[in-house]
Amino acid sequence: MNFASDNVAGAHPALLQALADINDETLGSYGEDRFNAQVEQECRRIFEHDTLKTILVATGSGANALALATMTPAWGAIYCHRTSHIVVDEANAVQAATGGAALLALPGDNGKIDPEALRGAIFGKGVIHHPQPAALSLTQMNEYGVAYTLDELSELTAIAQEHGLKIHMDGARFGNAIVGLNVSPADMTWRLGVDMLVFGATKNGALAGEILVCFDPSVVEELEFRRKRAGQLFSKMRTLSAPLAAYLRDGLWLDNARHANAMAQKLAEGLSSADGIELCRQPSGNQLFMAMDPAMKAKLLDAGAYFHDWPDDGPTAVRMVTAFNTLEADVDAVIAAACG
Repeated sequence: MNFASDNVAGAHPALLQALADINDETLGSYGEDRFNAQVEQECRRIFEHDTLKTILVATGSGANALALATMTPAWGAIYCHRTSHIVVDEANAVQAATGGAALLALPGDNGKIDPEALRGAIFGKGVIHHPQPAALSLTQMNEYGVAYTLDELSELTAIAQEHGLKIHMDGARFGNAIVGLNVSPADMTWRLGVDMLVFGATKNGALAGEILVCFDPSVVEELEFRRKRAGQLFSKMRTLSAPLAAYLRDGLWLDNARHANAMAQKLAEGLSSADGIELCRQPSGNQLFMAMDPAMKAKLLDAGAYFHDWPDDGPTAVRMVTAFNTLEADVDAVIAAACG
């Protein structure tokens, strides 16, 4: 009963099969394989955008760093939430990739950037003494397990565009956000002004690999050189592209996210009735945060559940995360242990 993260889950069998099916083929290297092109065509269909370009990389941290490095000079400023992954969990990868750009960490409830905080933080353009406003980074869904609504995104992207900022979206759990909000990928990205999306797959059933979706094709040449320099260009790119093509084909990415979200919702409904547990917020996707008294925590750990403390939500807070392959029986068992 491992609810520590969606990263603890394996890969969807269809993705493993996609890799096995081509193992005996000889295919072009460094992205010169048919599956790399298929990923791009699938993304054009999914995002309703005929000219977008895709770049495949190994990790989400690498994708974020490469994307933001194309948007931000070394003397630039990137505006983001104080709890965003690029601030807290990427070991200054963005600063390294940009040559030292500033990450200006902003406040906001439930992991969402406060629009007025963003507006107030953008200053000093053209002033030699200040980092220059360059990019806005949004996490969808965010580290609190909450998705921005389209209206909330629209307000933030409008501020960014007003000040000439490029817009990056960290979509490590993009599928969970799409399913939770029941909106189209196009409406949540380029139609709101997003320039580049990290289209997550690893947390949603892939072996590895994230898709950098570039809605502005003019940045692709620079991105490709940056990818090579950063050691993110796979020689056997088919090991990423073949499974990712299967991930996108026939809506598998949505099915995976739908299951994970449903399991989190069931977990929330069941645990909310137990003594000693109080939900911090209703889940928007596949992450559940709750305050849990020590006796209840010990009880669930003894029953075989595994999860992480989450002190950002309070001294007794914990996080549980469901995945594309979370067993309903495991959810039922945790609920039974809590309520028994």
